[in-house]
Amino acid sequence: MSHRLMASPSWRSRILSFILKRKFKPMMTAETLDLPSLRRQLESQAKSKKQIKGVSVSAVDSDGIKGEWQVPKGAADDSCILYCHGGGYSFCSPATHRPMTAALAKESRQRVFSLDYRLAPENPFPAPVEDALACYRWLRQQGIAADKIVLAGDSAGGGLCLALMLKLKEVGEPLPSAAMLISPWTDLAATGESVTLNEPTCAMFYTDTIVTGGQIYADGGDTKDPLVSPLYGDLTGLPALWICVSDNEILRDDSLRLAEKLRAQGGDVELLEWVGQPHVWPTFYPFLPESKISVKQMARFAEAQLN
Repeated sequence: MSHRLMASPSWRSRILSFILKRKFKPMMTAETLDLPSLRRQLESQAKSKKQIKGVSVSAVDSDGIKGEWQVPKGAADDSCILYCHGGGYSFCSPATHRPMTAALAKESRQRVFSLDYRLAPENPFPAPVEDALACYRWLRQQGIAADKIVLAGDSAGGGLCLALMLKLKEVGEPLPSAAMLISPWTDLAATGESVTLNEPTCAMFYTDTIVTGGQIYADGGDTKDPLVSPLYGDLTGLPALWICVSDNEILRDDSLRLAEKLRAQGGDVELLEWVGQPHVWPTFYPFLPESKISVKQMARFAEAQLN
């Protein structure tokens, strides 16, 4: 296992964390969260973001699969990155994450399929896992071999990538070539020390945000079910994983414990622990210089696995 500590935050990152702490974080308590309003706000902001030049975007809504292809010029047809967006399983979409995912497509010279899975609380577990599995099978039906697919996701989407791989193991289907996880949410039971320890320093969430969010997604079920919280699953036999996380965020230990368990079970994992970044900072592309660095790192990792 490789574990590297990355550089201190840039002034842009410090400013963004300051703004998030004062504008976004207060909206995220169990008492203040207005989910319909948050969804509208995020989708409205997404419409104003500039598109990445050299990457075409086309929507898909057929055969029970929703999402969009983000295709850079010259990309091969026989490989792709399957991206699962974050948002606590309850908000965000391919549109909110498009600046980063399209940049990843361009940097890696790989097609990205950004999955629009069903959201909680309207569609709690297992709906997102079912959608991810259906999409993975659909990609393979398009002629893309399993070892030509790299999974990627942030926060809840990172957890969903892991849950998908555990589900594939369960049903005996071939695993993808690798996975890239940005601050993955792997323990919805919220047992990590950082869930409380890092509450003051986390720019985006409170402890009760994570606890309540996990309960909503599990919908009365066991938050330690491995398909809900992959940290509790059997991680043997998983492909190579690339993980990045910030040292000051609430979900830090979801990544650190995941990496340690993978190492103990013989897995190949690279963990990059950054200093003082907001949760899922690569998704703030291109505003943060750190996001540009992380996207390039992901692109190089994906290229190495697919080539």
